[in-house]
Amino acid sequence: MSLITFPFVLKRFLSFVPLSQFRARQVPDSAAAICFDAREQSLVFLLESCSTFRDLNQVHASIIRTGFEQHVFVVGRLITFCSVSEHKGCMDYAPAVFEQLKWPDGFLWNTMIRGYGKANRASEAFLFYRRMREKGKAADSFTFSSLLRICGQLSAVRLGEQVHCSLLKFGLDSHVYVSNTLIHMYAVFCDMNTARKVFDESPEKDIVSWNTLITGYAHCGLFHEGLKRLLGMLKSSYTPDEATWVVILSACAGLGALDFGRWVHSNIGRSMLDRSLSVNNSLIDMYAKCGAIDKAVEVFENMTERNTVSWNSMILGLAVHGHAKEAVSLFERMQQSELGEPNDITFLGVLCACSHGGLVEAGQRYFDSMRRDYNICPTIRHYGCLVDILGRAGLLREAYEVIIGMPIECNGVVWRTLLGACRVHGDLELGKIVQKHLEEMEPDHSGDYMLLSHIYAKAGHWDDVLKVREAMRERRVQKPEPGNSAVDMVGSCSLL
Repeated sequence: MSLITFPFVLKRFLSFVPLSQFRARQVPDSAAAICFDAREQSLVFLLESCSTFRDLNQVHASIIRTGFEQHVFVVGRLITFCSVSEHKGCMDYAPAVFEQLKWPDGFLWNTMIRGYGKANRASEAFLFYRRMREKGKAADSFTFSSLLRICGQLSAVRLGEQVHCSLLKFGLDSHVYVSNTLIHMYAVFCDMNTARKVFDESPEKDIVSWNTLITGYAHCGLFHEGLKRLLGMLKSSYTPDEATWVVILSACAGLGALDFGRWVHSNIGRSMLDRSLSVNNSLIDMYAKCGAIDKAVEVFENMTERNTVSWNSMILGLAVHGHAKEAVSLFERMQQSELGEPNDITFLGVLCACSHGGLVEAGQRYFDSMRRDYNICPTIRHYGCLVDILGRAGLLREAYEVIIGMPIECNGVVWRTLLGACRVHGDLELGKIVQKHLEEMEPDHSGDYMLLSHIYAKAGHWDDVLKVREAMRERRVQKPEPGNSAVDMVGSCSLL
């Protein structure tokens, strides 16, 4: 909306809100301030009651009619509504309101920058920051925190470093809110050395500082370091909160550190957070990924409150551990329960269970149900599970038809799933067709050549096995290096 048409658009809304409550009355001077405050509070109340963009337009019209269009606090609430709103067009409306103000304060500049950041309009946020500096307004901790978050969202490393230099010039690096945002930004960049340096040099730390650092290590896959920071946090007399335990349990799951996870669980019980929904969900995930599926079931059954994540974590855990019937039974419980609505992740777990359990008819039924009954569009992973279900059962032609009929482009993983099934069931003809598709998509993937050579070997076609090996040499396709396994043995770790 242009600034020229903006005032005219507002006029159409002037008749929507009764203004009798706002009209000025002839009152004594001693009561003028009270009357002014009452009108201000009424407008603020109307702004807080806004639920639609139309409501906002009507209240803005009332603000203009009652002479509050230059009132920084009232207009500031309107701009704040725009900056946090999910309604389309709000961050086009906010600058039009802002430009009408003669003396916007620093809070309003910061609100505009934050709003542009939330709307993923980074260039406009930085242009507003530039204008703010040109107008002589001083940037503060909230300004730089918003800019740092935007840099993190964009993964703009150089820009983030420049903002870091700017806030150092302003002497704002010692502010805990700024340092926490800096730690978060560098963690998003996976630069944990700098994040740790910012943390160590921060003169003031709080629970958010520790949580941000630990979360950063977990985000970068440095789970051991994250667990070390937890111990350092406890030594520094900080009490972990809900967010701390959730990320620590995620790190335990990533490491398969069952003993550490059990120790964390005991600490959670002592901290009275054992009824937290997010903590219990993380406990289920940790126990399932560490192999203690019985303990995961125990946590799930003891929960007084559940959501979709709770059901999904338990269904996936049971499916991965081969408890197909239990996973399907739990899904049927979920359908009858009011605590959680099945989503795409739910069906991924159910299809995975059907694959491991050889439940072909059930798998096909649930695949159809997710579209028909829940209006969930299958993703490539759902199609991959269906192909795996059919392939394991030896229904290779049906699996091939599923791939050919997919409304989305198939990837190498799904084709490779079918090729693996061709190897198991010895279908040489279909295997050659599948390998041609894979050769077009990923010509240098060594696994495809090896699977095809195994199919030839199983059929006794040794000349073709040699041809496949020769093709690998000509294309210089190399087999990947063997992986490693870590086994935790009474506090020590052995690498195999």
